[in-house]
Amino acid sequence: MDSAGLQALGWKPWFEQQLSPYESAELLAARVAAHLGSSILCLGAGTEFSLPTGLIHACGEVAVGDWLLLEPSTQRGIRRLQRESLVARKAAGEKVQTQLIAANLDTLFIVSSCNPDFNPSRLERYLALAAEAEVFPVVVLTKADMCEDPNSFLQETRRLKHGLSVITLDARDPEQMDLLADWCGVGKTVALVGSSGVGKSTLAMSLGAGHLATQAIREDDGRGRHTTTARSIHRLDTGGLLIDTPGMRELQLADCEEGVAEVFDEIVELAVSCRFRDCTHGEEPDCAVQAAIESGELDVRRLKNYLKLQAEQARNAQSLHERHQKSRKQGQFIKSVLASKRRLRRNEE
Repeated sequence: MDSAGLQALGWKPWFEQQLSPYESAELLAARVAAHLGSSILCLGAGTEFSLPTGLIHACGEVAVGDWLLLEPSTQRGIRRLQRESLVARKAAGEKVQTQLIAANLDTLFIVSSCNPDFNPSRLERYLALAAEAEVFPVVVLTKADMCEDPNSFLQETRRLKHGLSVITLDARDPEQMDLLADWCGVGKTVALVGSSGVGKSTLAMSLGAGHLATQAIREDDGRGRHTTTARSIHRLDTGGLLIDTPGMRELQLADCEEGVAEVFDEIVELAVSCRFRDCTHGEEPDCAVQAAIESGELDVRRLKNYLKLQAEQARNAQSLHERHQKSRKQGQFIKSVLASKRRLRRNEE
């Protein structure tokens, strides 16, 4: 295995230490670059190739950014390496299931804009997503050139989380991409997430994402703008890798308790001082959270969003658990039926 050749694709000691001596000597490592319907596009040391999904059944569900071990002669998938990080959400729609967004990221660029579409509560959703995945978040505020006071957006965003990295820029100006250079170096992987229309595709092009994993990924929206229709890895001029994602009309959290708690850590700390351990921070007496709101220490919008996200992720997590339990029972039932049929055949023989 050419470990040195893989480093430019994000290969790290984290993945190297998972290999047995046999795997290191005999197997190939490849990174998932895009899903192409009945196949996936992979990046290897100095090469790109597509694999039919039927060849990677042993790897389970894979996300863009995953690392796979392949048998060299047949390119059959042997296994998926353990992820360093995984950004996932509840899939859009009424059905509760998890949708994988990107794997093995170093940085998550959360893109918003300096205009009336700016929404602090939506940013907190993305920050909780990043915190749960243990990925470093950077909020990128585009369209700063069209705004009279971009600094007001910058300051409001910084208040969402202590120490949060926030950048304001014009996504159309390649020279301003130096502001993001520290996170886009050789072998580093970043992903762009955000709502439609905030300038993610423009930002990707300004970062130098000229080489797409597949040219079928991008389409014109009919208004002179390019839009991303699927997740894919781009090679950046700086030597990094960028995973662009479609605009998210709906971002619901599932199984994200720790992420929500980290983003709203000041509320979690205040709640320790509430009189009742199961305080809902509504009308209970001696509620430390409500006292902080009355004193102006805590913003009521922030509390409302915390309670909303906390309830949402708990509800969806429970639904996911029930779905997994149902699938497990169905699997056990099918196995028992097949075992009974085999016993009957043996008895008949």
